[in-house]
Amino acid sequence: MGSNLTASCWVHPELGVHANSLFWTLNGHQLPSSLYRVLSPTNLSVTLAGLNASRQTSGDNLVCHNHKGHILAGSCLYVGMPPEKPVNLTCWSRNTKDLTCSWAPGGKGETNISTLYKLKYKLRWYGTEKECEDYSHTQPYSCSITQDLHLFTPYEIWVEASNRLGRATSDVIILDILDVVTTDPPSGVTVSRLGQLEDQLSVRWEAPPALKDFLFKAKYQIRYRLEESQDWKVMNDVGNQTSCRLAGLRPGTVYFVQVRCNPVGIYGSRKAGIWSEWSHPTAASTPHKRLMSCDSKSSGDSNSTLRRELKQFLGWVKKHAYGCSSMSMKLYDQWRVDMQKSPKTRNQVGKHRQMPRRKPTQTHTSSKRWSCFHSSQTRKKLLGRKRHCSMKMSDSGEDF
Repeated sequence: MGSNLTASCWVHPELGVHANSLFWTLNGHQLPSSLYRVLSPTNLSVTLAGLNASRQTSGDNLVCHNHKGHILAGSCLYVGMPPEKPVNLTCWSRNTKDLTCSWAPGGKGETNISTLYKLKYKLRWYGTEKECEDYSHTQPYSCSITQDLHLFTPYEIWVEASNRLGRATSDVIILDILDVVTTDPPSGVTVSRLGQLEDQLSVRWEAPPALKDFLFKAKYQIRYRLEESQDWKVMNDVGNQTSCRLAGLRPGTVYFVQVRCNPVGIYGSRKAGIWSEWSHPTAASTPHKRLMSCDSKSSGDSNSTLRRELKQFLGWVKKHAYGCSSMSMKLYDQWRVDMQKSPKTRNQVGKHRQMPRRKPTQTHTSSKRWSCFHSSQTRKKLLGRKRHCSMKMSDSGEDF
């Protein structure tokens, strides 16, 4: 491509046709006379400069005509590049039932004219050369050998490329089918919750059934992602077990999980093996995070009030010289009664709750009804206080 081409049209003198009456066409279009050169009364040449790739796979038709348009001579031009050596020849066997190989054109890949590729193979130490017949229609550079395969015997495999401008042959690879076995993705993949654990999921699967009768040690990989993300996280250290636990997940979130298999060491092969395709995505969600408070709106005010009451109670205990050993719910209830009898103390606590005043005869009864929620929580804190026997608030360290 990019070079010049000169073609000549010579007519027999007996025809009585002069070269000046001739003209040229390329793919049916007449070429300008400025490209012509009369070499003799019976010979007309044409020069095409800077040729581009052929416009059609069948080539470009350059034709010489007489003055009446009759065809005197012609040629089919193929403008392109000879093929380069095919590269990246790779083969694999699915469950030892076939052998599929793929490759890539050499160089830039574009020869600009039709190029034929042939996959050829033979047993290394004996046997005749054969050509693969089952070429893929969806993948342009691949072919599958499906018959007369031999295990425990190495093969020599190569690719030949050819077009009208030349031919080239790839490097020869040598392989044993058992060294390039891959398999179907694991089946029966399930993803489930682990009770109420908010950050974990359990993944289980079954080994590929096609290899159940083969001696090998499979290893597995798991990958998972958030529903709204396309970024996968891969677990490489699953080993040959058929279950795994995913930890450190986000609570209340949907995850997609996939598993794949590598049949390592099939029939004693020492090769690394080839990973299968990933299984179909399986979705599951982690449990939502449980709230620690029943009333989230009032939790802030409740904690503040409880802390104030607990501070007053411990101050009352200290004032009356009660020891830690005598702390009990009965002592707490006694403090509640004393608090209601003391207007000053009642006002200190009650002003935060804005409770209406009650008649003196109803003081004790209303106290129980008024503090039913906070008292139960203060009781729980009191039990924690008794264990440590400290007169300091746990969060602030204030003395009473």
